[in-house]
Amino acid sequence: MRVLLIGGTGFIGRHLAARLVADSHQVLVPTRRYGKGRDLLLLPTVTLLDVDVHDDAALDGAVAGCDAVVNLVGLLHGRRGRPYGKDFRQVHVELPRRIAQACRRHGVARLLHVSALGASAQGPSAYHRSKADGEQAVIEAFAGYEQGACTIFRPSVVFGPDDNFMNLFARLARWLPVIFLAGARARLQPVYVGDVVKAMVNSLRDSHTYGKTYALAGYQAYTLAELVSLAARWSGRPRPVIPVPMAVGRLQACMLGLLPGPPVLSQDNLDALRADSVCQAPMAPELGVFPTPLESIAPRYLKAPQ
Repeated sequence: MRVLLIGGTGFIGRHLAARLVADSHQVLVPTRRYGKGRDLLLLPTVTLLDVDVHDDAALDGAVAGCDAVVNLVGLLHGRRGRPYGKDFRQVHVELPRRIAQACRRHGVARLLHVSALGASAQGPSAYHRSKADGEQAVIEAFAGYEQGACTIFRPSVVFGPDDNFMNLFARLARWLPVIFLAGARARLQPVYVGDVVKAMVNSLRDSHTYGKTYALAGYQAYTLAELVSLAARWSGRPRPVIPVPMAVGRLQACMLGLLPGPPVLSQDNLDALRADSVCQAPMAPELGVFPTPLESIAPRYLKAPQ
């Protein structure tokens, strides 16, 4: 199968590319920053494409001739707006719509789209609201396309050796003697990146998954405070975690926003913590995944120097 992996240079994308190659698929990864994906070329059937997927002509050229397209592109931070700002609109809503439309134009029958657990038009954060509208955009674009089928995945926060989740908490423990934490009681159900990848690969040709939306959540739910404390302890730097009011967290976000580089924490991240990222039901059996416990994976990779 010839698979176009949009967002393939990101965290989940790299793991998915490796799994697809292991299963003898040909993988195409479009990117505007060729150097960021150069290490993917070590995988024998991966091809990097110098393509801007936000350009319709370039996107058409990448989609043409593929058997399946996977959209993994997502933003954690964006300019504020109602119901969301232009960054979230472009990446979470308009891009998925354009990808689905390109699939229809070129007869690509299979589309996998990654959204987020908690996606809702009435969600507390611009992230959640834009993710919900992105899902709807894909569904509408594929409506009536008898030759094609789309599957949507809604993962909770994803952990794994090169994540920016548990590793971030471990780095905080390296520099801070005490961690003051807003949203400490928010509940999350981290899912292992290998399980996310397995679910997606298993669904590529399984007709039972066509047209469905799947929640992907891990073995166990934790409060945010518990996760920060575990990351600190597993990295060899146990730290007190002190809950603080959301107003203090917003002040922290404002101060961190003044630092150079990508933001560590944004106002919208704090808004997202107002909704738990958990799932009451187990993963759908047709995905063929039994969730991997956080404790069996994270302590090993967090031991490395941060």
